[in-house]
Amino acid sequence: MDYFLPLIFAILLGVAVLVYVILDGYDLGVGILVGLNKKQKHRDLMVLSIGPFWDANETWLVLAVGIVLVAFPFAQGYIMAQLYLPTFVMIIGLIFRGVAFDFRVKVHSAYKKTWDIVFSLGSLLTSAAQGYMLGKYIMAFEESYVSYAFSILIALLLPIGYSLLGSCWLILKMEGDLFKESVALCRKLLLVVLICMIMVSIITPLVSEYVYRSWFSSHGFFLFLPMLVLSALAMLYLRKFLLKIEDFGGKLHELPIIVAALIFFLCFNGAAWNFFPYMVPGKWTIWEVAASTESLTATFIGVVIVLPFLLGYTVFAYRVFRGKTSKEMSY
Repeated sequence: MDYFLPLIFAILLGVAVLVYVILDGYDLGVGILVGLNKKQKHRDLMVLSIGPFWDANETWLVLAVGIVLVAFPFAQGYIMAQLYLPTFVMIIGLIFRGVAFDFRVKVHSAYKKTWDIVFSLGSLLTSAAQGYMLGKYIMAFEESYVSYAFSILIALLLPIGYSLLGSCWLILKMEGDLFKESVALCRKLLLVVLICMIMVSIITPLVSEYVYRSWFSSHGFFLFLPMLVLSALAMLYLRKFLLKIEDFGGKLHELPIIVAALIFFLCFNGAAWNFFPYMVPGKWTIWEVAASTESLTATFIGVVIVLPFLLGYTVFAYRVFRGKTSKEMSY
């Protein structure tokens, strides 16, 4: 068994998941916020702001699933067997989003609000399903009331985190009243997310013996604590910055989404170090569930060919559609 290739694929999987969470996280967050906005003109602009990007964002999910399927087939079979129902719910949510995104443009204006609600519910359903899957993974797919309760808790909290990303995206893309509303909403969400992060950090080691041993080991505490502290400091800094954002004359509007992405990176990095080198926490390492060396080699060649195109397409889309979303582009 080759020990290098499974490690490479584990890193690629981590990168794909992180990029997906940040990129699709903000457009799922915008989708959730669409349902909370009462003005049709604002909802149009919010949906328009993510229009050129959301398909590209979901490509990273396809890459992550493909890596697990090909590079770690045994883990894929076990994980999917444990997550059939939430995966089905997530797919339903994605279908709702896709259908509503197209239909809201084509229907009579009287029905547009209905499809906005469907779009928002699809975004919420997708986010909650991902949160539930994350909770089950953290609990190592344990079958117990505590495991289900913890997974439901994460399902409720992840949409709040995505909404924070969404509000930061709207700060970057919007102008006028919607920009001001997004700034105010982002400041509130930062405080809520900080409270949620602290709460989860306390609850997780209490309900998961594996996480408890990992966090409070001789090295785990010093890996996790800096991530938590830096995340909290980043949230507090961003909240303070938003008080003065209008003083910069239209500049630095990209800073909130960058800081929010940094917060997600720190949280993800802390979790990754916590579970490494296990593909399923406390059960199997990445080497125990990896495919054969020959299969990994062939797959690696394919990834080397495909990944630059995926990166190039993503960078190209964000470069072409950079800048504020124009009111004249509204539906």
